[in-house]
Amino acid sequence: MAYETIKYEVSEQILTITLNRPDKLNAFNAKMQSELINAFDAADQDDDIRAIIVTGAGRGFCAGADLSTGTNTFDRDAQRGPVRRLPNQQVDYSDPRVRDGGGQVTLRIFKSLKPVIAAVNGPAVGVGVTMQLAMDIRIASEAARFGFVFSQRGIVPEAASSWFLPRIVGISQALEWCYTGRVFQAREALAGRLVSKVVPPDELLNTARELAKEIASKTAPVSIALIRQMMWRMTGAEDPMEAHKIDSRGLYTRGRSTDVREGITSFLEKRPAMFKDKVSSDMPDYFPWWQELEYK
Repeated sequence: MAYETIKYEVSEQILTITLNRPDKLNAFNAKMQSELINAFDAADQDDDIRAIIVTGAGRGFCAGADLSTGTNTFDRDAQRGPVRRLPNQQVDYSDPRVRDGGGQVTLRIFKSLKPVIAAVNGPAVGVGVTMQLAMDIRIASEAARFGFVFSQRGIVPEAASSWFLPRIVGISQALEWCYTGRVFQAREALAGRLVSKVVPPDELLNTARELAKEIASKTAPVSIALIRQMMWRMTGAEDPMEAHKIDSRGLYTRGRSTDVREGITSFLEKRPAMFKDKVSSDMPDYFPWWQELEYK
């Protein structure tokens, strides 16, 4: 697929997705939404891709929703046509036209079978920051700025951030940032545990790539895909028994795999492992183990 709002570049088994509307600070629109979903679909199907980096072109990461349509930007009826009504004329909230576009992106990232690193090069506000919450590791440039600005626009947090953000930074910090809607610097994001590292601008992509290379060169892709989903999905589990069930399935199936034999043999022989199992064909038979409600 030829992309208009993003760049899709693979090198050394690392996919770099660059939000690419620099003249608009990479503002998010419907085209970017569909292209990001397509990019993550393509990445999951490509066994040569072992890690993903997401960054922005120019001086910004993403300035949030493209507001060029003015006051109707968030009016679903105006933007997509009238939403269905029930016989009593109440809104039919199951109508797909009600759905939040940013949320569709974060839900797709959430399902990714590849680890995702955000390299935040500049301002990231609104959906520009909430889309990052479904990514696994966030590294920020000293030039980065963050803002959950929804309360200052009269709307509410989107992109499923009411689920992600408190789990990442805690409920008190999440509410402070969302209540005030203020834009804050990278150092505050680090102190609040939104990002794991802050680096000089000229070191940002190299830092992200070094981490991605470490994952790509030393680990088993199927193990990484399972670890990613185990960790994320257990954040909502009600009891550690749920984790024990999935751990046990994973240990049983992976324990009989060629990857595990290679991992142990390479360790004993003091050489790099050469893992052969593929995400596209060798995921265990219990995967995916979860059930979820989805728009139909």
